[in-house]
Amino acid sequence: MAERIRLLLADDQAIVRSGCRLICQAAPEIDIVGEAANGREARELARTLGPDVIAMDVRMPDLDGISATEGILSDFGSDGPRIVILTTFDLDEYVYGALRAGATSFLLKDAPPEDVIRAIRLAANGEAMFAPSVTTKLIRRHVQPVAKRRGQVSDFGLTARENEVVRLIALAKSNAEIGQELCIAERTVKAHMSAILAKLQLRDRVQVVVFAYEQGLLDSR
Repeated sequence: MAERIRLLLADDQAIVRSGCRLICQAAPEIDIVGEAANGREARELARTLGPDVIAMDVRMPDLDGISATEGILSDFGSDGPRIVILTTFDLDEYVYGALRAGATSFLLKDAPPEDVIRAIRLAANGEAMFAPSVTTKLIRRHVQPVAKRRGQVSDFGLTARENEVVRLIALAKSNAEIGQELCIAERTVKAHMSAILAKLQLRDRVQVVVFAYEQGLLDSR
């Protein structure tokens, strides 16, 4: 993780941006470099300010958070800022769209301040964080498994250990938590993660979560 985290806030409600600004100012390594009132402004400021992380609302005028996320990642590719989605509704179908668009994490707007800061820190480090009350329900509701292939990990070229890492990623475990559960070093988890992304031709761990549910690698009941 970089010594400093350059953060852009994007929300159409000034009071929400103000609250997020106050929360993030408590973290000494986070620098708020700009604020946007809609998705179009967020995309423009991302180009000019080069933030490391964007805290993005879903429902905004002019250009919504999903379209803004798609545009920003199109502008920057894999070197672009990480996007943390903040949403009001725990079953908001737009959040899943944002994950498919390439957002790194999502939280509810009433999340504890420490969770918001942690999500930003993890995003800057290339890791994801999902609101525990919505993640599994949301993905299971909106992803229809294309086939039940549980146990057939060879279909995707994954080893048994890599499949276990995928399962834990899909359960929103961090690299440190995965290492602890599997009794391996965190650097080994990162090596497995790199291999998984390469084999599955995915961009990040959020896409791994979606992949796991779409392919029926997890019980989606």
